[in-house]
Amino acid sequence: MVLIGETGSGKSTQLIQFLADSGVGAYGSIVCTQPRKIAAISLAERVRDESIGCYAGNAVVRDLTFSSSQFLKSKLVYMTDHCLLQHYMCDEDLSGISCIIIDEAHERSLSTDLLLAVIKELLGRRSNLRLIIMSATADADQLSEYFYGCAIFHVVGRNFPVDIRYVPPSSARANSTGVIASYVDDVLRMASEINRRERGGTILAFLTSQMEVEWACEKFEDPSVVVLPLHGKLAYEEQLRVFQEYPGKRKVIFSTNLAETSLTIPGVKYVIDSGWVKESKFEPGTGMNVLKVCRISQSSANQRAGRAGRTEPGRCYRLYAESDFVSMPRSQEPEILRVHLGIAVLRILALGINDLREFDFVDAPSDKAIDMAIRNLLQLGAITVIDGTYELTDVGRYLVKVGAEPRLGKLIYSCFHHDLGREGVVLAAVMANASSIFCRVGSDTDKLKSDCLKLQFCHRDGDLFTLLSVYKEWESVPQEKRNLWCWENSINAKSMRRCQETVKEFEDCLRRELNITVPSVWHWDPYKPNKLDDLLKKVILSCLSENVAMYSGCDKLGFEVALTGQHIQLHPSCSLLSFGQKPRWVVFGEIISSSIPYLVCVTAFDFDFLSTLCPPPLFDFDEIESRKLQSRVMTGYGSTLLKRFCGRSNCSLQVLISHLREECMDERVTVQVDVDQNEVSVFASSQDMKKVFTLVGDSLDCEKKWLLNECIEKCLYHCPGISAPVALFGAGAEIRHLELDKNFLTIDVCHPNVNSVDDKELLVFLEKHTQGSICAIHKFTGSLPDGDDKDRWGRITFATPEAAKRAAEMKEVEFGDAMLKLHPSRSFLGSDNKFYSFPAVKAKVHWPRRESTGLGIVKCDVRDVPILLFHFSNLVIGGQYTRCDVGKYYKGSVVIKGLGKELSEAEILDELRRATDRRILDFFLVRGKFVENPPINKCEEALLREITPFMPKNNPRASHFSVQVYLPEPKETNMKALITFDGRLHLEAAKALEQIDGKVLPGFLPWQKIKCQQLFHTSLSCPAPVYYIIKEQLEDLLANFKEIEGAECHSDRTSNGCFRVRISANATRTVAEMRRPVEELMRGKTVDHPSLTPAVVQILFSRDGITLLKSLRQETGTWILFDRHTLKLNVFGSSEKIAEAEEKLITTLVNLNKSKQLEIRLRGRDLPPDLMKEVVKTFGPNLDGLKEKVPDSEICLNAGRHIIFMKGNKEMKEKVEEIIYDLAKAIGSSSETPNEAVVAAEDSCPICFCEVEDGYRLEGCSHQFCRACLVEQCESAIRNLDSFPICCAHEVCGAPLLVSDLRSLLSAEKLDELFRASLGAYVASSGGLYRFCPSPDCPSVYRVTGPGILPEPFLCGACYAETCTRCHLEHHPYVSCERYREYKEDPDLSLKQWCSGKDHVKECPQCGYTIEKVDGCNHIECKCGRHLCWACLKLFRTSEDCYDHLRSVHMAII
Repeated sequence: MVLIGETGSGKSTQLIQFLADSGVGAYGSIVCTQPRKIAAISLAERVRDESIGCYAGNAVVRDLTFSSSQFLKSKLVYMTDHCLLQHYMCDEDLSGISCIIIDEAHERSLSTDLLLAVIKELLGRRSNLRLIIMSATADADQLSEYFYGCAIFHVVGRNFPVDIRYVPPSSARANSTGVIASYVDDVLRMASEINRRERGGTILAFLTSQMEVEWACEKFEDPSVVVLPLHGKLAYEEQLRVFQEYPGKRKVIFSTNLAETSLTIPGVKYVIDSGWVKESKFEPGTGMNVLKVCRISQSSANQRAGRAGRTEPGRCYRLYAESDFVSMPRSQEPEILRVHLGIAVLRILALGINDLREFDFVDAPSDKAIDMAIRNLLQLGAITVIDGTYELTDVGRYLVKVGAEPRLGKLIYSCFHHDLGREGVVLAAVMANASSIFCRVGSDTDKLKSDCLKLQFCHRDGDLFTLLSVYKEWESVPQEKRNLWCWENSINAKSMRRCQETVKEFEDCLRRELNITVPSVWHWDPYKPNKLDDLLKKVILSCLSENVAMYSGCDKLGFEVALTGQHIQLHPSCSLLSFGQKPRWVVFGEIISSSIPYLVCVTAFDFDFLSTLCPPPLFDFDEIESRKLQSRVMTGYGSTLLKRFCGRSNCSLQVLISHLREECMDERVTVQVDVDQNEVSVFASSQDMKKVFTLVGDSLDCEKKWLLNECIEKCLYHCPGISAPVALFGAGAEIRHLELDKNFLTIDVCHPNVNSVDDKELLVFLEKHTQGSICAIHKFTGSLPDGDDKDRWGRITFATPEAAKRAAEMKEVEFGDAMLKLHPSRSFLGSDNKFYSFPAVKAKVHWPRRESTGLGIVKCDVRDVPILLFHFSNLVIGGQYTRCDVGKYYKGSVVIKGLGKELSEAEILDELRRATDRRILDFFLVRGKFVENPPINKCEEALLREITPFMPKNNPRASHFSVQVYLPEPKETNMKALITFDGRLHLEAAKALEQIDGKVLPGFLPWQKIKCQQLFHTSLSCPAPVYYIIKEQLEDLLANFKEIEGAECHSDRTSNGCFRVRISANATRTVAEMRRPVEELMRGKTVDHPSLTPAVVQILFSRDGITLLKSLRQETGTWILFDRHTLKLNVFGSSEKIAEAEEKLITTLVNLNKSKQLEIRLRGRDLPPDLMKEVVKTFGPNLDGLKEKVPDSEICLNAGRHIIFMKGNKEMKEKVEEIIYDLAKAIGSSSETPNEAVVAAEDSCPICFCEVEDGYRLEGCSHQFCRACLVEQCESAIRNLDSFPICCAHEVCGAPLLVSDLRSLLSAEKLDELFRASLGAYVASSGGLYRFCPSPDCPSVYRVTGPGILPEPFLCGACYAETCTRCHLEHHPYVSCERYREYKEDPDLSLKQWCSGKDHVKECPQCGYTIEKVDGCNHIECKCGRHLCWACLKLFRTSEDCYDHLRSVHMAII
């Protein structure tokens, strides 16, 4: 029969007693099986206590051994399913048993399913045998059908009522993009809500893993609550805390499914069911145990709900919909479908069933799973093939009697053959419990401490040797001190006791079944390497010969599994990772996979051992060995070069790797870049290494060339509306090119498939076809304003205008899968390679194509028609009387007749509105036939001519605006055009549009007047995290904008996840005024503080820095954006929150810099691989011995990273380094000097010859200097014009400092000063080719006119001075430079030359004024007031005196 008994019905304790009292067990024992030992033990004790005095003798027993010789004499027997199955293997009739009760059948363990199958067969042979299958939630119909349609009975339980509530989250999902899944956050939120809303009662919340449980415990904050974790890896003492009472405080327990059936926690009133569980399933195809989160079954959901009703009425919150519950499977998938079938197949073969596919499974496993199990047993030598059938060997029969998993049984068997019986039994026991022996729980600090404690046990041969040493150490500790020892060494005491129980079971089984006594003496010593290590490794290899993997040669790929070819990493807890070297070959216990597959229970072995295996392995180990990847390291590259080599999000590196794999036809080829160590590691097979190394080197050299050619395009001066001359400021802080002729250097690059373009391939392509060098690249990212430039890849600046011109001449060229378009940059004026943020100004214009008929229609409210007829009667419009009438075709309309045909709608509407105070809804003219218009190009030319006068005169009009006239549709009334203006010329654009509005273009009819729709657009975007912070402020701002007449604004989300605000208005000033506050809000506040030096800001690259940003964002409710390229910080939010965040950020960063941890690495090429373990062995897991030698220092060990972190000064660090070096030297693996071994002291700075402080490594040559020394070198160049180019001061180097170096070392102001100094040096060294404008402090430069060339004037755009480019004096038209220079030296020279040889020109003897006499008498009055005689130049005071003189002396007749 099948008995479905609800939880609390007493089926497990009462039914067996009812059967005994009824006489069913009169002729034999009544056996009740349980899936777990702990359940069998507790139930046996409970029934024994209840039945004291009821049955004679030892009537109630528990039988948990593997013994086959013990006869079942007790009346009531509790045992595990596995134990009863072992009895059956020795006694197939199960004589002495009258009734079998299979309890907890819903769990469907492997032993349960096999037991059900053999009992079904036994029932056909023993008619007097009774079988009862019991469960609370099993699939009764399936079990009844399997057992010939037997009866099903239901028993009601004694549980209190449980209120089930379905509370699905808004977006339920099993996985999240973050570290923690979304359902964990939902569980935490619900627990907080219940704690706040409900009184009394323990809260039990179900999660799926240890990590989730610990995260939830850490995040739940309430001082009135005790938060407790519960999972299988907790120490037994820690698990007991959930049963304790905490007076005055509520318990909140976050648990895995451990609390679902195994434990009953008193006082639980509220259950939170996440609906998820983490299950392990074996996949025969890959050999993996896949651990994944999946939906629970209905039976599990009911079990969880039942936890809330054990002691009082309770409530269960299911965080999923009721429909999700209905769609869940009714019960858990049987274990036989989820595990490796080795033990099952072995037992079935032991029963004499040779054809496994004929075995009557309750749920049959797949053929693939059975085949894999058979293959495994063949490799173990447990079975053999005889005449096409599988037969047990002696080893197989041994394994059947041991009753353990076949590989564990073979481990014991093989160890006994090498006189290592004790080691074999313990190895099998610890291997079965390997995952739970080490405790790694609690906070991050606790976990780091656990890692350090584990190091003292880590064995260089792998995990099994490590576990063996743990057990041996634990066994040597006195019984009463073992729990304390486990606590002190972060060992799970419960797991150690479980291992001990397993060892005892193996000992009892071997003694009773095989008459083998397990010795108590250990031969193996973990601290003394000897030949026993090799023996044990050979034994382990023979037992796990299918689980072999070879180190691929690349850490990123990990180990290559020999049978499947998969590349899998060692599990992070693997002991081998505690040593500095990877073993060449390993054997592993299994592969587990949650999100990432890992090898677990790993043991290292020598390659030669493979040839000793019998039977031989199923793979060609020589061929696999030949496939191992080789590695080569490339050094001498700077961090910026390597970052650009990798590209954004490593895109460029991935493209290169894909290309290399395609070239070599090998998916294992890879390239790894370590920016911190300035290394590039190349991994390839021996035959491909040369090719791969060359290709990677070429790519790096190309990147190095671009970095060396990189320039900043600097304007010589900034003047609105004027395109200033530019200089290319490049490596060595030298001027690489000075562009004074306003030739373009920058090209816009467009491609329809921007995302598919290989950037580096594009750059190489352009350099090849232009025969020039690229010196600056700006690639567009994100969404561009208004979508105009969606095809634009970016901008490229060439080193010479000739190369840029050749690129522009290409116009369109095929590249990739589409046409590449190149044209000179339209809106780029050379300002430090930055773009103007103000977008283009656009205006739509139109003019009519059909002439007016003189008839117009006014639309209005029906009630206003009579009033409008009165107002419009005899109205004069355009000098003509008009008539009006009620409209017949449109309800609520007035017809205006007699309108002038040259009038436009706007002109007429203005007059109509002046004539009435009633609202006019619409007005339009009735037009006649279409007229022919000039061609489209003529229209465009006409508009261009009208607009050009309003644009700046210094640049071609094409760079200011463009006009596009659209071809009209056949029935379209108006001609339409779009005018696009440079965004910086919005004032000029407004004036031009105002002037052409209402104007008639040349060649058009008088009635074809232009109408401008002056609607200007702009848009701004920001990342999603910024938007969510400023959302309220932005919405308030946009709400205020709605009150602005003629303006529109709205926000939307772009395809790349950013948020964009679009603003439209009918005036550019309105657009600018609306844009400004939005721009300020989206730009945030830039954190600018003198204490935030580059060295301080770079802390944000570290884990501490990332954690700081996250915590500050949460604390202050702001978003802090860190630009990793410019090292700029921007804070977004309200002004109060920004101020708080800024203050905390500056303070914390400065403090972090002061207390910055120093690193001492314990792993490297010159260091012994076991250095870290020796450090722990010498100084203790907490490094207390090291702390005593270096007082006042804070030292901790990060075992996962092989690094000692310390806080203290450099002298302390040097002392610690010296101690570690001495230890490394004592190990005997390092013969180098301290400068070449353990974390060598930094080289001295080549400038100051002192130890490097705040070091900076140059990009071009990787030499390291003090940052302050390099800054001083640049400042010295500013003061001394002969210091250019600025080069590396390292001996025999001389590489120039690159632009990336200058940007990292100098502030923007200092960089500008350096540019000015470099420009001065360039002009001074030009040999007179260039000169600065003569105006004081004017930055403008002009080219000097050479001899024999007509000089041209230089009009300075900065100070507007006019200068001659040959003599460098002010412009002097019509006069040669030589003569003008003479005139400058003697201003009267020209006058003297003019007077020479002229009789009618003389000088005044009194004042020297030159007088030219044209006609008249010889009396001349000078400018000085004297009168003189022209004949003799005698002076007189009056004119009369002069006339007297002329009469008397010169006989003049006057």
